[in-house]
Amino acid sequence: MSRLRVGLMDPVMAARPTADAFSRANYLSAVAGRVDSYWVPDHINGQTPRPLWDPKYTAAARILQSPDAAMEAWTLLGSLAARRRFNRISLGIGVTDTGKRHPAVTAQAAATLNLLTRGRAVLGIGPGERVGNEPYGVDWSKPVARFEEALATIRALWESKGQVVNRDSPFFPLRNAIFDLPPYRGRWPKIWVAAHGPRMLRATGRHGDGWFPGFAHRPQDYVQRLEVIRSAASDVGRDPMSITPAFWIPVFAGSSRAAVDEGLDTTVVKAWCLNAPAEFFAHQGASHPLGEDCTGMQDHSNFTMDEAGVHSAAARVPLSVVKAMMLTGTVDDVLEQAAVWRDHGVRHLVVVNFGAMQPKLRKGLGTMLPFSKVLRGLRRL
Repeated sequence: MSRLRVGLMDPVMAARPTADAFSRANYLSAVAGRVDSYWVPDHINGQTPRPLWDPKYTAAARILQSPDAAMEAWTLLGSLAARRRFNRISLGIGVTDTGKRHPAVTAQAAATLNLLTRGRAVLGIGPGERVGNEPYGVDWSKPVARFEEALATIRALWESKGQVVNRDSPFFPLRNAIFDLPPYRGRWPKIWVAAHGPRMLRATGRHGDGWFPGFAHRPQDYVQRLEVIRSAASDVGRDPMSITPAFWIPVFAGSSRAAVDEGLDTTVVKAWCLNAPAEFFAHQGASHPLGEDCTGMQDHSNFTMDEAGVHSAAARVPLSVVKAMMLTGTVDDVLEQAAVWRDHGVRHLVVVNFGAMQPKLRKGLGTMLPFSKVLRGLRRL
């Protein structure tokens, strides 16, 4: 069995005293931890209810300006690439959105980053979420169909060898389009797809170089969906084992199980768990506070909830759901849980320290050392 590769996700929220201070510190910790990849999400806004962005609810409010002050991902990665061109860490978007961003622009951005990083760029891509599209005037009626066409458009441009491209598409028709950026030493960025549903899983098998889902999965769901991807790859003559099985999951580590459970049992952490769909709650024997038809992060806009509403909803999130969405506990606990994901097929695990979300700053900062030990331990799995 090959070594588990490890990535670090950065929330890319504007910080204090300088906007990129937190991201630069995270990147340096990634380098020090000798991880394999460093990732940034591509959002305009966040997923934390605005009334909870207050020091009385979360220590993160003392460090980051706003839950919705998301910095532009490609610009940030370009800055990191320009300053540190010779590092070995791959830089990835986790993930970009095919709704609000035209695929020709995405193809150009990813190809540019690949040149700047000497072949270390990874294009994470998915259909996006309603909250990042509809409020800004982007049609959200056919996100998966739009995604499929966006992915085909990116491939068509990359493979055009500088020749004129004409391509019919209901979303992104190309008429005498030119794309002449070169690949780095003949290699384009790897495309990792954030797929969850059956149609997206099959598209990953047909076109993706990696599968990069996040919450909410169970290990048994992951292995079943990986088989769908590999079957789709085989159907079109691709090597199914060439697709990297990756996974993104938060980590909440501490010095003791009791200290971690105290941090998990807070309004802001439980409110974040509203991003899981009702199906995931049902797997834990619970009902989703926002209703049985809630699709979670894909469709709801929890940042518009008022303080009373979010308190009421968060109070009905059981601790079993919270723990199922993260790797939690002592360093040994977290590594033991990560090994389960490895045993269910994950080969590249991308994590983020969720400890700073708890209310007390001292305890939030106290999770940094256990988290750094987790990073080192994951590399030995």
